[in-house]
Amino acid sequence: MLQWLLPLGVLAGIGQMWRVAIGCILVVAGISLAAAGRRVLTGLGTNVSPLRPTTALATGGVYQWTRNPLYTGRTLIMLGIALVFALDWLVLLIVPSVLILHFGVVTREEQYLEQKFGDSYRQYKASVARYGFGV
Repeated sequence: MLQWLLPLGVLAGIGQMWRVAIGCILVVAGISLAAAGRRVLTGLGTNVSPLRPTTALATGGVYQWTRNPLYTGRTLIMLGIALVFALDWLVLLIVPSVLILHFGVVTREEQYLEQKFGDSYRQYKASVARYGFGV
């Protein structure tokens, strides 16, 4: 709605070929990352949904370099869509949504995992970036 009511035009100023190419790369990377995370969780027999209890600690596969591949993947997908369709407002709205996700979901999940898995999770947490890419 914001894009239609108050278009900013910043992304539209980037060449369409570059925007679409980079956006598609981000979408594919995000889907791949989230799918890899999901495969690890289902392979361990644990719940993928954060609303259901975790039965195993995922530390292999993609979880060796990011503790949150599903959230990181979904964020990359949204950024890719924003680029492909030149949706400036989507990029801007990703910022508060990522903050809400971080403080409202991720930090709570980490507390839960620390209580459930203790030192194993603390060691994992100390050695693997929360969102990958050193972040």
